[in-house]
Amino acid sequence: MKTPQSLQALIDDGVIDEVLRPLKSGKEAAVYVVRSGDDVRCAKVYKDMAQRSFQQRVQYQEGRKVRGSREARAVGKASKYGRKQQEAAWKNTEVDALYRLREAGVRVPEPFGYFHGVLVMELVTDAEGFSAPRLGEVELGAELAREFHRVLVRQVVLMLCCGLIHGDLSAYNVLVGPDGPVVIDFPQVVSAGGNNAARTMLLRDVNNLTANLGRWAPELLDTWYGEEMWTLFESGALQPDTELTGEFIPDERTIDLDSVRHAINDAREEALIRQQGREAAAEADA
Repeated sequence: MKTPQSLQALIDDGVIDEVLRPLKSGKEAAVYVVRSGDDVRCAKVYKDMAQRSFQQRVQYQEGRKVRGSREARAVGKASKYGRKQQEAAWKNTEVDALYRLREAGVRVPEPFGYFHGVLVMELVTDAEGFSAPRLGEVELGAELAREFHRVLVRQVVLMLCCGLIHGDLSAYNVLVGPDGPVVIDFPQVVSAGGNNAARTMLLRDVNNLTANLGRWAPELLDTWYGEEMWTLFESGALQPDTELTGEFIPDERTIDLDSVRHAINDAREEALIRQQGREAAAEADA
């Protein structure tokens, strides 16, 4: 295929040798399958800030550190320079998170470097070597759904122990490799200790996963892993190997149970709508 202009600099510098094909394109970035020597990897090209809304990301940026005082003032004033620094920080956040989480043992793609605004990382594949499907695209049995839920809850715990929350975790930010789920897409990662919406985002992440996998194993819908791990985290008792039960006795004086249940129901409805859309598309293609 014709080399995208955004990747030509990586070829010129010898970082990659060839662009094989596009993999996916979303609001934040476009991902390509590339060859580097004998290895096949993927390259994530972030889209220009003009194509995206900073206003939609304000809640995610709270608690993130800015490199220096000049940059912090510029970001605060929303100057052209400040927006440029904010854009750079947004891109660097995912790169930093991947290295940090990979070192902590979280199941994320292995990063190979950040060059000219492009993140080069491991291409997650299935057992046949093809690009791995997303969790929301696969059919599961009850036993495998329970196992995937167990693995993913453990990944959320490991992330939280690193002081990070994915912030946009769902069945469409999880790839299914031959060894199980792999979590992807971290530009919106949240500081667990520095963001006022951290707890809400954590519960949403866990509820999204539970709602999707609960379609195959309905008993998962009655678990409270998000609330349990957040309570342990707040008290300083959460460790990477902490065994969770999924049980939680809420204190109705401090927890808005209605909002928690609404979050679960919203996640369930979203998963159902997506499933119906896929079924309709499959019927149309038949």
